[in-house]
Amino acid sequence: MKAVICTKYGTPEVLQMVEVDKPVPKNNEVLIKIHATTVNGADARIRGAVFPSIFNFPVKMAMGFKGPRKKILGVELAGTIEEIGKDVTRFRIGDEVFASSGANFGAHAEYICLRETAQMTHKPSNMSFEEAAAVPHCALAALYYLKKGKVQPGQKVLIYGAAGGIGTFAVQIAKTMGAEVTGVCSTSGIIMVKAIGADKVIDYTKEKLSESNEKYDVIFDTVGKGPIKDCVNVLNGKGVYYSAVHLDLSRIIEGIKATLTNSKKVIGGVATYTTENLNYLKDLIEAGKLKTVIDKQYTLQQMVEAHAYVDTGHKKGHVVITVNGVTNK
Repeated sequence: MKAVICTKYGTPEVLQMVEVDKPVPKNNEVLIKIHATTVNGADARIRGAVFPSIFNFPVKMAMGFKGPRKKILGVELAGTIEEIGKDVTRFRIGDEVFASSGANFGAHAEYICLRETAQMTHKPSNMSFEEAAAVPHCALAALYYLKKGKVQPGQKVLIYGAAGGIGTFAVQIAKTMGAEVTGVCSTSGIIMVKAIGADKVIDYTKEKLSESNEKYDVIFDTVGKGPIKDCVNVLNGKGVYYSAVHLDLSRIIEGIKATLTNSKKVIGGVATYTTENLNYLKDLIEAGKLKTVIDKQYTLQQMVEAHAYVDTGHKKGHVVITVNGVTNK
């Protein structure tokens, strides 16, 4: 089968299209023919070894020092089950599924084997493979943090990085929770962020968050770039600032100081993905309450170009990879 491998850290040009053995499912696994996958910020950071300085050594110890131990990157996918192990009961051959491969990666290929217990469920009936492939990583992360924030109807929620992969889902999910949502993005994302449901949008290139008269119950920073001091200052008395990404020690220290000096909280950490939450998202999608925003679409053969575009930092929503030439369904 064809797969894109990353044998060393570096620019997008380190990626190579190669032929590798087609995987064979174990007794508790399914073999999925991948129709679509994505390139997101996490893929680009791993390929480029953009790890938080304080965690650089332990991350490379886990991931690989000269290059990723898991050569085939990609953490989310949509496709059709082609084979099942003898112990599999949840799925059948021919089932259309979407899934997160998580720390096992492997989605930038024509086929992948996943355990039946992986974060995987049947594809939403009203989504194409391309749309569904973008859900299992970013939408699960958004749902995790918003649930952690215990967002309630009527609360004011600010999404920093609202035009990105996690952000576009976070805006929509927060709205389903009954929140009044303010998105923060650049000028080019304003129309789109409003279109997906944001009640208000702040253009960070023209307006400083510190100048806002609003107070928020929950701030979710999807990109790890929100000014922590300003974010804490616009929180309500017991508000919480969640960051999905911590890229440097200074931000971590600033967050700890802010938490220790007042009743407001600054919380980071890694999102936990569950099949239960993936099914929750599937229900929202089939109810017409959640959709995927696709910025650009590439083929597996264009993986270098896809990574280069993600590296620009200007993507809106998702960059999707069509693997086997399957068109929208």
